[in-house]
Amino acid sequence: MKRHLRRLLSSALLFISVVGLCQAQPVLKPLGPNIADTGSAWYHFRSATFDSADKQRHYKVWVAIPNGDAPRAGRPALVMLDGNAAMSKLSEALLGRIAKAKAPVLVAVGYQTALPFDIPSRTRDYTPVAPVSGHAIYKEDQGGGSVAFRQLLLESILPWAESQARINRNELSLWGHSYGGLFVLDTFYSAPERFRNYYAASASLGWGNDIMLDRARTLSHTALAGKPLQLDEGDGQSNMPAQDKNAQLVEILKQKGIDANYRVYPGLTHGPMFDVSLLQTINAVAGIADVGQ
Repeated sequence: MKRHLRRLLSSALLFISVVGLCQAQPVLKPLGPNIADTGSAWYHFRSATFDSADKQRHYKVWVAIPNGDAPRAGRPALVMLDGNAAMSKLSEALLGRIAKAKAPVLVAVGYQTALPFDIPSRTRDYTPVAPVSGHAIYKEDQGGGSVAFRQLLLESILPWAESQARINRNELSLWGHSYGGLFVLDTFYSAPERFRNYYAASASLGWGNDIMLDRARTLSHTALAGKPLQLDEGDGQSNMPAQDKNAQLVEILKQKGIDANYRVYPGLTHGPMFDVSLLQTINAVAGIADVGQ
């Protein structure tokens, strides 16, 4: 009887975990044409495709270039992960607003898919190697490819983007959400000199048994001193554990002299943070104060 109850309890807990995970996953419906397809009066677009070194993942990258002559030093630029979804958020009104400000170049790094997210590919690309075998439901065993993806990003994708638009390497920013936010932190720790600003939205800080918190505690990289890092999170009820981890991370990093900032969005949960953080980050890179969506 006791064994039967234990099995029932174990099954119930697994069911709850699976349901919670499914609810957290985005609804994947094919995207329609984005603004690169329909055209803009303010920006023009170019795109290219890339493959991972093992030929298992396939990327599409868009670069949005402001019309008109670029400054001699080049334009600021924002690299946006989950580029398919990011491109779907760009509107003519937004491009018009930022074109009248600093007019940044936007580099959307996505996948060769009609969907907003390629879940297996982003899981592999955006996550570091976990220190121990993870629970399959959280996909730690399917991740661990951030080093190879960062090499592709820095050595192939960014050089191509720079061949299409005049980019100021001293004004280069990186943004990502969820696993993408995890990749932003991983890059911040591993290659802090490659971007001026790092923006991590709703980073999956619990992934790999809190590996990003553990790594923060052992950081000694002098290049990180004074380096700006922006963490964004919503304070919706389901996000309470994430809020605690973000607060812990900021406190750890500040003690090491890092310019870490934590911005909380009232009432927002994990999914809606994608849109809000992305648009506010684009505004920031363009030198515009927060003006909403």
